[in-house]
Amino acid sequence: MMKQFRDRKDAGQQLAAQLLAYRDRPDVLVLALPRGGVPVAFEVAHQLHAPLDVMIVRKLGVPGQEELAMGAIASGGVRILNKQVVNTLKIPNAIIDQVTVREQQELERREQLYRGNRPPYDVRRRTVVLVDDGMATGASMRAAVAAVQRLQAARSIIAVPVAAITTCDELTAQGNEVVCPMKLDILYSVGSWYGHFDQTSDKEVRTLLEQASHEQPGVG
Repeated sequence: MMKQFRDRKDAGQQLAAQLLAYRDRPDVLVLALPRGGVPVAFEVAHQLHAPLDVMIVRKLGVPGQEELAMGAIASGGVRILNKQVVNTLKIPNAIIDQVTVREQQELERREQLYRGNRPPYDVRRRTVVLVDDGMATGASMRAAVAAVQRLQAARSIIAVPVAAITTCDELTAQGNEVVCPMKLDILYSVGSWYGHFDQTSDKEVRTLLEQASHEQPGVG
């Protein structure tokens, strides 16, 4: 099978080519979903001459069935609950809060690790481009979209190099703009469309965010 992208850098460059309408716009902010979305988003932000930050999303797993999401939290103090799962399993609020506290601690640890002393960018009235390295079910991206809406972004654009076409259609039907160079009928694995798909390290995330902040001094 032919690989569509050499690596995340190449994927970011191909994705950026479809986002050039947003280049040099002072209201545009690129938010990456760590960790794999950061190298992709770095190339997008670089090509658009836009600032780069992270939108960290943590799944709230059902205790004992952690792979099943009863909701998600995202940067900015946002919590989204999957009411169908919560109601079907009759999960009490105390359990939801307990899991939320634990995942919030991990979210804050990652924000501190990735940003250091840099404050998060204010998304209010901004055009936010949300970037990941791929999108199968889109659960994390949905939480990220909900987060930027609650944080009063003017507009959000979902941008991924590769995605399942059904997920793109669902998100578009919900009123989102989705930019994706490669839409597939079936997407078993995002990594199968990359020549190199090594796990992105925390160190790489920190380095790219720091480099991007130096490229965009005084933007916030």
